Amino acid sequence: MKVTEHIQNANGKSLFSFEILPPLKGQNIQSIFDGIDPLMEFNPPFIDVTYHREEYEFKERGNGLLQKKIVKKRPGTVGICAAIQNKYNVDAIPHILCGGFTKEDTENLLIDLDFLGIDNVVALRGDAVKSEIYFKPDKEGHSYASELVTQISNLNNGIYLDEDLQNSNNTNFCIGVAGYPEKHMEAPSMDSDIHFLKQKIKNGAEYIITQMFFDNKRFFEFVTKCRVAGITVPIIPGLKPIATKKQLNLIPHRFKVDLPDDLIMEIVKAKDNDAVKEIGIEWCITQSKELLSSGLPVLHYYSMGKAENVKTIAKAVF
Repeated sequence: MKVTEHIQNANGKSLFSFEILPPLKGQNIQSIFDGIDPLMEFNPPFIDVTYHREEYEFKERGNGLLQKKIVKKRPGTVGICAAIQNKYNVDAIPHILCGGFTKEDTENLLIDLDFLGIDNVVALRGDAVKSEIYFKPDKEGHSYASELVTQISNLNNGIYLDEDLQNSNNTNFCIGVAGYPEKHMEAPSMDSDIHFLKQKIKNGAEYIITQMFFDNKRFFEFVTKCRVAGITVPIIPGLKPIATKKQLNLIPHRFKVDLPDDLIMEIVKAKDNDAVKEIGIEWCITQSKELLSSGLPVLHYYSMGKAENVKTIAKAVF
């Protein structure tokens, strides 16, 4: 079932969903199930599965030259989605990236997902690899998420890259895209960011999931700007409880989001990580309750395979 259909069928009730990471190379599927099982009591209609593009590193050779080596630390998004749908009978939503894919790679991936009966995807540009400052698309790939959305929409209309396949089968993907309450790190302004978000909707995206945020005011302002700009699709807030002091530095650096001063000072004064975890949980519970009171269709949690904190929050909220 499509995300938009889940929302319509909820009849105004807010839904609970979450996002997981594929396992590190060498781990088995049980590591995924261990992070999902504790959260199933809250009846998530769908679970997002991130995709991590392959990267490369350079290793020194004996002659002083460098050898480029491809590294893929988290394989298996498609297989994991199939396993989740089979085991839990919920919709699994794979993230699809521009980075690291040609257009043909993307088409083949989408055909596989269609074969598996996967109805939803989240279309993302993806980040630059660690060895690059700026994002560089594959030579035969997409530069922007809006282009990726267009390709998925084309398949929904039976338009394939190979002209011989035109109108052979129409896929029926519901396309989600990312939104940034504090604007994308590369956007020159919030208005320009929303302009390009609107383009993704125009190209076929049907709902938005936001980057994590810790100040609900930022989210509500973002939603208002989207509505004023004519974006009418569901906007799903993404939430994450802080669990360690290290995240005070890591989250702003990695995700380019601000942390409220009150939250920062509470965590700074915390005696240990157990205390930090409690502060993060309570903050997220407060956020969640306020968001629910505004009638949002879904609250989406970045569990990243660690279910304990999110379970505590869900028990208090849903």
